Amino acid sequence: MPMLVTGDNSLQLFLGWEGVGLASYLLIHFWFTRLQADKAATKAMPVNRVGDFGLAPGISGRFTLFQTVDFSTIFARASAPRNSWISCNMRFNAITLICILLFIGAVGKSAQIGLHTWSPDAMEGPTPVSASIHAATMVTAGVFMIARCSPLFEYPPTALIVITSAGATTSFLAATTGILQNDLKRVIAYSTCSQLGYMIFACGISNYSVSVFHLMNHAFFKALLFLSAGSVIHAMSDEQDMRKMQENIPYYGIDCNDVGTNDMRKQNVFETLIGKQQQILLATQVVKMILKIDDVISPSDY
Repeated sequence: MPMLVTGDNSLQLFLGWEGVGLASYLLIHFWFTRLQADKAATKAMPVNRVGDFGLAPGISGRFTLFQTVDFSTIFARASAPRNSWISCNMRFNAITLICILLFIGAVGKSAQIGLHTWSPDAMEGPTPVSASIHAATMVTAGVFMIARCSPLFEYPPTALIVITSAGATTSFLAATTGILQNDLKRVIAYSTCSQLGYMIFACGISNYSVSVFHLMNHAFFKALLFLSAGSVIHAMSDEQDMRKMQENIPYYGIDCNDVGTNDMRKQNVFETLIGKQQQILLATQVVKMILKIDDVISPSDY
């Protein structure tokens, strides 16, 4: 993850990107004798490779177009008027295509609509692993990549429309799906997908600072939710079905879970209120309605 975050060129970012994917596979597969953990790890790897089939051509396209992998040079040359070509009597904008390919990579890594199925299944790993993957490392890599390449994403409006639509759709559908879950950790996993949809949506409306701000806040309260859930599961003899947890739940786990849930509901000390409110205020009227509904549904999963 430090390689991905600190890299100043596309090659270093890609190496960190693949390293994060490999580490997540090994962590999900930690209990390798369990069939469900084996299936979850085996599922996470190919689903993320689908996203990589978009990221790798996107990086190659940037190198072909700009003749460099250095971010600062690419951003400086992105405004050149020569960034299009004609094929089959159709004109294609190179930067639009490159940005959409990069976004496909982010969709796979950040569990957005269409490639989100690996995320709930990744709950087969140990709870601290779930807290790491779904709070601060793997799933946030896609959001960080879009924010890191934000000067490039500002040129093609079509790509921003795609990003905004995908983020809003994921946020709403993941929150509503989480309501139907009975497994405690899967509920939190779907809420992670929903919050990542918020971050992607903020990138789509060109508010990258708000997206990164919410990303950092999310790491705090989501890690708290996962670890408190692990405390409850351990005290209940590894029982994860919430329907069987009506009695004798440890107060410590419940109190921590309440703090994390209230934080997601913007009743917090981690400033999530500011991040979410900024995203909603900057949205159009139709998307505002979707996000406000989702903002109520997502915490109600708990």
